[in-house]
Amino acid sequence: MSALRKKLAVKKSAVPAVAVEPGVLAEEIRQMIEVARQQVAHAVNAGLTILYWQIGRRIHHEILNEKRAEYGAEIVSSLGRQLSAEFGRGFDEKSLRHMLKFAEAFPEEAIVSTLRRQLAWTHFKQIIYIDDPLKRDFYAEMCRIEGWSTRTLRQKIDGMLYERTALSKKPDQLIREELAALRADDKLTPDLVFQDPYLLDFLGLKDTYSERDLESALLREIERFLLELGTGFAFVARQKRITLDGDDYYMDLLFFHRRLRRLVVVELKLGDFKPADKGQVELYLRWLDRNERQPGEDPPLAIILCAGKKRETVEYLDLGRSGIHVAEYLTELPPREVLRTKLHESLAIARQRLLKDGPKP
Repeated sequence: MSALRKKLAVKKSAVPAVAVEPGVLAEEIRQMIEVARQQVAHAVNAGLTILYWQIGRRIHHEILNEKRAEYGAEIVSSLGRQLSAEFGRGFDEKSLRHMLKFAEAFPEEAIVSTLRRQLAWTHFKQIIYIDDPLKRDFYAEMCRIEGWSTRTLRQKIDGMLYERTALSKKPDQLIREELAALRADDKLTPDLVFQDPYLLDFLGLKDTYSERDLESALLREIERFLLELGTGFAFVARQKRITLDGDDYYMDLLFFHRRLRRLVVVELKLGDFKPADKGQVELYLRWLDRNERQPGEDPPLAIILCAGKKRETVEYLDLGRSGIHVAEYLTELPPREVLRTKLHESLAIARQRLLKDGPKP
């Protein structure tokens, strides 16, 4: 080593280490502990979830072998008394019935193994009591993809999200295919994302209001509006101006959906949807496609939010081919049974039309 290198080495070793403030060090260690706790809790939850499924499957097989309903009730009750005495309330009769229902609702272990990475046992307890298998799979997969909390899942179910999606209006076989693609490839489609109607009761709008009032209210409550739109929407612009032949046009709201990789225009209408609205929004979409669409993105889409729409008018315009989704919005939430009846009527009409005309190519 040369004399110069020796001097540099001595100087370097002589520089004292920078002292870390006790408060800063404590915060760093606190974060390390929190991360470790979360990892441990996640691992424990995943392990318990598969255990609960295995217990439910074992009980299910035992009951099936006997083929007697009274035997099933007796064995669950007896097991609950024995196991809760040894392992606590988490294995009492009520808990065992949850596990039994879990195994019945999700008979394939591979699907459970995938879902347990994102869903907690509290998620599963809400999903397994949904009777419709397609609806149950929809909530399970969307919860996995969008990372819903248990509270958000409850809100989505209570708000009848599935019945409000375009997906639910398709024939059962097409629904199965889209859900299978979502499960296998995380492939999210507009029919899984777009809804009708959108529930905007959180805006607090009463009596008369203008389109600008509606737009301002949505921006004030942008976090809740994004939650209603669905995970993946990012706000881009309000009243985005475009100029064509010297004329200015303004898009109400512009979003970008990260998973769909598309720009999404949201146009607000106080009254019923009119055929002229299609031409206006098609202009916006073509401008965005030519001037704003980035490499790797899919063509832009639009949601026209209106106070009402006439079914035949919407059908004849064939808006899906233009990438336009027309949906009603509700600023006052009706009683749940009224909403349920309305949605079920819409589903029945849409499915009858599909059976008559066949799905669009």
